Amino acid sequence: MEREMKRTILVLALVFWASIGFGQRFAYIDTEYILGNIPEFNAAEQELEQLSIGWQGEIEQLFSNVDRLYREYQAEAPLLPEEMRRRREEEIIELERRAKELQMQRFGREGDLFQKRQELIRPIQDKVFRAVEELATRENYAIIFDKAGSLTMIFTDVRFDLSDQVLRNLGYRR
Repeated sequence: MEREMKRTILVLALVFWASIGFGQRFAYIDTEYILGNIPEFNAAEQELEQLSIGWQGEIEQLFSNVDRLYREYQAEAPLLPEEMRRRREEEIIELERRAKELQMQRFGREGDLFQKRQELIRPIQDKVFRAVEELATRENYAIIFDKAGSLTMIFTDVRFDLSDQVLRNLGYRR
C-alpha cells in the first residue's frame, strides 16, 4: 500500500513538474465509462456472463453428482464387500477429479472464460486505446490518465475529462 502511495505521489509530482516546466498538456479518461457506453462491449459482457452461468451450472451438476454418490456410498458402505467399496470410492474420486479439471478448464488462469474474454473484449479495448492515442497525438496531450485504473485521482477537473471525446471519435456520441 505504501509503495502504491509513493508511486502515486511520484506520478503526480512528475505531471505537475512537466505541466509547469514544459507546458505539457494532460487529461484523463474513464475507461469504465467509455466501455459502458459501447454497445459491443455490453453485448460481449452479457455473452461472457451467459457462458459463465452455463459453465458454472455444468460444474455444479458434476459436484452435485459427486455429493449424491458419496452420500449413497456412505449409506451402503457397511453392507458392501471390500472390492465393491474400493470400486465405488475410486468412481467417486474420479468423478470429483473430472469436476475439478473442468472447473480449471473453464475458469482457470488461462481457461475458457479467460480466452473468450480475450477474444471478445480485447479488440474493443484496443479500439479505445487507438482512439485515445489518436486524440492525444492530434490534441498534443503529453499524458492521459485513466480514472478507472489503479492510479488514484484525488481531484479531477471535468475540463480535462476526454471520455466523451473518445466516445465521439469512436462514433458512439454526437
